[in-house]
Amino acid sequence: MKTTSSLLLLALIAMQPANAAEKAPATPRSRQFRLDIGATVKTLPRGATVRVWMPVPPSNQNQTVKALTPSLPARGKLSEEPKYGNQVLYFQKKVSSSGPLRFNTPYQIERHEVRALEQKKGQQQALAPSKKELYLAPNQKVPLTGQPLKLLAQVELMKNQPLAMARQLYNRVDAHVRYDKSQPGYGNGDVLWVCNSQFGNCTDFHSLFISFARSQGLPARFEIGFPLPGKRGSGKIGGYHCWAWFHLDSHGWIPVDISEADKHPEMKEYYFGNLTENRVTFSTGRDINLVPRQASPPLNYFVYPHIEVDGKPWPREKIDLKFTFQDQ
Repeated sequence: MKTTSSLLLLALIAMQPANAAEKAPATPRSRQFRLDIGATVKTLPRGATVRVWMPVPPSNQNQTVKALTPSLPARGKLSEEPKYGNQVLYFQKKVSSSGPLRFNTPYQIERHEVRALEQKKGQQQALAPSKKELYLAPNQKVPLTGQPLKLLAQVELMKNQPLAMARQLYNRVDAHVRYDKSQPGYGNGDVLWVCNSQFGNCTDFHSLFISFARSQGLPARFEIGFPLPGKRGSGKIGGYHCWAWFHLDSHGWIPVDISEADKHPEMKEYYFGNLTENRVTFSTGRDINLVPRQASPPLNYFVYPHIEVDGKPWPREKIDLKFTFQDQ
């Protein structure tokens, strides 16, 4: 268990800017690579109707994505879910045999390092009211009252300095949570659970940060995708990675990657306001309804293919997922 620093120390740290330029060259770094997202759906009953939804990585100011020719067992349809604007590739197939169903979606990606705090103040626009409302609202597993606020009671928040306050929230999460996947329960982004457990993975770190930020009037959003190892080359990717963003009218959206800061304390300054180029975004948000609408309840988050067989979610243990990258 971590110990919490004194109030004075927290305040002093909060006032220190995260100087990414000390750790990075003058020009933000970028990376070009191919990413393959593949799956094998096993032991399907003959005659079953299989529905598959896959998140599609978007092109935005941080990454350029070109979809390559997918390998699908049926014709796919690309749609956009209305809440967050995530892109969804969907197909449906009635299986004629009990054999496995395989598919693969490849992408060519150029990802850029994010250095949000280097942007000049006053050049960003305020969020649209609908977006502000969305990113200030609670999610099913991200409450804004109760136990998370008890954790913040130990910090004298600098509410008249939003950027410094955001740094206090960043520090408070890192002081409270340790990166640990050795015990069950992690990975659901359940704020009440992580308040009590004090350990988890990236989902748990950033859900707590989002709860803190929104409770203090800072719009915050959840972003998820895949990490790449820092060393260039090729290989497998073990699973997803996620991070969070908070919004200030004076700066726009500013990222934090607190789980990486916890794993690499020497990078703690960097990961407040900066993201390495060694990642790719797939989707934003929580409690997601897909297009066309899935039979299951809203998804906690959307990074792996969502598969339903005859109207019921297919067990994860009956799906072999494979994620690979190849630097260009």
